[in-house]
Formats: sequence, structure tokens, C-alpha cells
Amino acid sequence: MGIFDFLKKNNDKDFDISTIMPDNIYEANALELKDILAPSALEITPREIRLGDKVLRSFFVISYPRFLAESWFAPIINLDKMFDITIHIHPIETSIILRKFQKKVAEIQSQINEREEKGLVRDPKLDTAYQDLEDLRDKLQQAQERLFDVGLYITLYADNTEELDKIESEIKSILESKLVYVKPALFQQEQGFKSTSPIATDLLGVHTKLNSSPLSSIFPFISFDLTSDKGVLYGINRHNSSLVLFDRFSLENYNSITFAKSGSGKSYATKLELLRSLMFDTEVIIIDPENEYEYMAEAVGGRFFKISLSSQHHINPFDLPIPREDESPASVLRSNIIHLVGLFRIMLGGLTAEEDAIVDRAITETYALKDISPDSNFADIDAPLMSDFELVLSGMEGGESLAQRLSKYTKGTWAGFINKPSNVDLDKKFIVFSIRDMEDELKPVAMYIITHFIWNAVRKDLRKRLLVIDEAWWMMKSEDTASFLLNVAKRGRKYYLGLLTITQDVGDFLNSPYGLPIITNSSMQLLLKQSPTAIDKLQEVFNLTDEEKYLLLESQIGEGIFFAGLKHVAIKIIASYTEDQIITSDPSQILAIQKAKRELEQS
Repeated sequence: MGIFDFLKKNNDKDFDISTIMPDNIYEANALELKDILAPSALEITPREIRLGDKVLRSFFVISYPRFLAESWFAPIINLDKMFDITIHIHPIETSIILRKFQKKVAEIQSQINEREEKGLVRDPKLDTAYQDLEDLRDKLQQAQERLFDVGLYITLYADNTEELDKIESEIKSILESKLVYVKPALFQQEQGFKSTSPIATDLLGVHTKLNSSPLSSIFPFISFDLTSDKGVLYGINRHNSSLVLFDRFSLENYNSITFAKSGSGKSYATKLELLRSLMFDTEVIIIDPENEYEYMAEAVGGRFFKISLSSQHHINPFDLPIPREDESPASVLRSNIIHLVGLFRIMLGGLTAEEDAIVDRAITETYALKDISPDSNFADIDAPLMSDFELVLSGMEGGESLAQRLSKYTKGTWAGFINKPSNVDLDKKFIVFSIRDMEDELKPVAMYIITHFIWNAVRKDLRKRLLVIDEAWWMMKSEDTASFLLNVAKRGRKYYLGLLTITQDVGDFLNSPYGLPIITNSSMQLLLKQSPTAIDKLQEVFNLTDEEKYLLLESQIGEGIFFAGLKHVAIKIIASYTEDQIITSDPSQILAIQKAKRELEQS
């Protein structure tokens, strides 16, 4: 009993307020479930309802075309607006409707005969109605169809009347383009709202007779879905709150590309997928430009390599992988020489055709200097270093100037970077190469060397792997690095490798001649919140509708559009608390975690 009920009950009695016992006071102030669920206010007008902070308006369908195509209702169901849809279906007894049809058929047949007797021109409407009724009557008699009274009601929600009018206009235009007409429930908004509530009560009673076939076209569970029985949970479908559960290794290739503006959650979404992929025995290798994956590597027991001028970790680009059973040493050596020529183009700021030939010959002679030939056993060799290559180059005609340009990598400030034997092992399931402390001028070189080193390791052993290239626009700056990235995207599937390309600089990526082919060779794409300067280009590349374009502009952190094969859905990335603590990139959260860690160590 509420406090007002209590006072009303005792209104005509004399009592002392001080005599109200504590138990009565507790009972008077107790909340019931309906008190919690009820809105703060309710106002019903002829055209709409104000329910708390929302404005509602209910509609009913009054007319359908003669033919309803399959999934005609899909554009409404998949509309990214807030609304309720209720379909009330009332079966009609077949025997009753057959008697009515018999009478109606006789009326139409009489009208047709009367026109013929008068010599009037044939009326196509009467002929069509007669044929339709006869066909339907046959199917009803043969139990191939049934007839139903169908009420289709829609209740729209908005923050204000202007927004509600806009949504109403949009829905009406979509339906009227399909010859389906709706009307607002004037002076029946309360009944309309209750009819669209999940209480299975049809108070409006505005029905249209539909047989089984057209009724099936209104089937409501047709929104885009990316839920499968295996794979990784990527997020929640924003249209219907279903799980976006997918296995990238079930597609024609395993590559993906992520476009998003800074701070929109692209690294967070990637780390969440990687963390969940580890549970499916997937190895992960990352090129990290900002040390974002260091804590994650530590948390999952992986390896974290810092690649810089002063780092203790080194990669020798002259290393040769051990040939697989289906490869010859000659082809491995030739492939590595080609990659090294590309590396020197980047290191030396480009090569002329003559310099290209000199470098190619110098690389071959450098390997020969260490007794490495196409017939060698690569497992028992000591690979040459950059200083060996410089020595060979300086002794060749036309190679002096090239050797002088190369000296900064062998004797200058950059000597510690690549002029030492490799001491990096990929013997863990989670490997991170950090290039944050590498000078910007050397980052394309570092990324090229690391990706080539990873590629050799991938080709050596066939395992399920993911290679993550974060801030890939660095690699798109150079033709050789961009070309190598495209090569990995094309050939990775043969070695069970999925390439995850992530970038925030859409312009640099798409302006490269290799940008669009990399997208084409990626079966999965994730578009998160975009900036207005990049959205038009993305709309053109991904054939986005205007609705999808504005969705990307208005998305919150971790929201966007997820493409997998021929399907795509609006997605929201959601992590558990434990996952969030491992993968967060929020500086405030990272500081809090570091503080808690220090306090734990001190205690």
C-alpha cells in the first residue's frame, strides 16, 4: 500500500501521525516493479504520445498492392531508427470464406456477362479480379493456401516532434514506393501503442485479408545476420542485437582491412579479435608502431621485440630461409635477392636502372663471398652482413657512390640497426615487433625488413597465423613496401596466413596504386567512425548508401560497419571487463593499471 493510499484509507478517522509504526512507514514507501518500469510522465494527444522523454506515433497499414515481392519489408526492418513493429495474424475459417468467395465470384461473373450483353468493351479489372478469386478459391479448397485477417502496426519513437515527422516521412516514402500505404492512428494513439506492445493485444483492429503467400513476405526476421556456429565474436549487431560471430578462415582469403579515424577504437577492436583468436590455436604476429601491444604481449605470455637504432634485437636482411620440401634452394636464393633489391631502393632513396643492375650483381657476389650458391645447404651457412655487401659494392665499377650512400647503415649512426646477425626467434604464439622508437625516416625500412623476415618464417612452417600491420599508411609511402604488402595479401592464403591491415590515413592508403588491390584482396573490412574529409572516398570504394555514410559519421567509439564476404552489418565492439583490462588503449585506464601493478609489487 502506497503512502497516499494509506492516508486516504485513514482520511475520515482521528489518528495521531506519531502512532504510525515503523513497519507501516516502510510499507508505505516500498517500490513495486511497475513503479520502476513506469515512465516519468505520459501525455496522450490525437496524433502522438509523449512518454517520458520520447515522442511516439503509431501507424497502421491500410492497403497492399496486388503482388507482394519477397523481402519487401526488409528496408523498414533494417532501418537504423527506433520503432516497434507488430503483426497481428487472425486465421479465418476456410469454409466461411469459401461461401463468401462463391457469392463474390457470382457477382463479378454477372457483371462481366452484363457488359458482354450490352456490347461494352471488356473491363480488365473485372477479368483480373475474377481470375484471382478463382485461383485463390481453388487453392483454398485444395488446402494449399489459408486466409488471414492481418493487422500491421508501427510505432515510431523520437526525441521531438520534428525528428518524428522526419522518420514518418522516410518510412512512408519507402513503403509507398512499394505501393503499400499507411495512416496514422488518429485519436487512437493509445490503442496503437498498446497494440505494438509485447502483450499480444490487437486494440486497433485495422485488418487486411491476406492469404499465406503474401503473408509470408512480411516475415520479420530478415535483418542482416553474421552469426555462425564457429569463429570469433567480433561484436553485437546494432540492428537486432544478435552476435556477430564469424570465422575469417572460412572465407576465400583470410585478410581484413580496418579504416577508422584516430581514437575511434580500431586498435581496440583488433586486439580484441587477436585475444579471442588465441583461444583457437592461432599464432599472432604484429608490427606495432606505438607500443600499444606491449602490455598485451606480457599478459598472454608472448614476446615483445623493440626494433630501434639502440635495440638489442636485430634482423639481418641477408638471412636465407631453409627451403621447404616443394622448393629448391635456387628459387629461395633468387626470391631473397629480389627482395633485397627492393630493400636497397628504399634505403638508398631510389635506384636508376643501371644502379639496380649493379646492386643485383653485388648481392649475388656477396652471397658467393660466403660460399653461398643455389646448391648450398642453407641450414649450415653464416649469412653475410650489410658490411660485406658494402665491401663488394665498393670494389665494383660504378658501385663506389652506392657504397658511400650505404655507409651510414654500416659505419654511421644507423649501423646498429641491420649490420648484425639476427637474434630474433618466433617461438611464441604472440609476437610483437615495436618500431615506435625507430626514427621516422627509417620506419619504412624497418617495416620492410620485419615483414620480409616474418614472411620467410611463415613460408617455412605451415600454421594458422595472423599478421597485423598497424598504421599501414607508413608502408604505402614507398612503392616497394606497398608492393610487398600486396604480395603478402595475395599469397598469404597458401600459407594459412591472414593479413590484418589497419590505418587511419585513408587518403594516403587509397591514393597508392596498391591501396585498392589490397582492399580487393581482403575478404573482411571494418569501417569505424570516419572523418568528413575521408567519408566520400570510402563511400565510393565500398558502395555505401547515404544511410551507411551518415552512420559512420555519427558512430561512437567502437561502432561502425563490418563486412564479411558479401554480407555486412552495423556492429558495436564490446569486450568483457577482463578483456578490456588487457587490451585498453585509454591512457587513463593504462595509468590506473600501472599504478595498481606498482602497489601490488610494493605490498
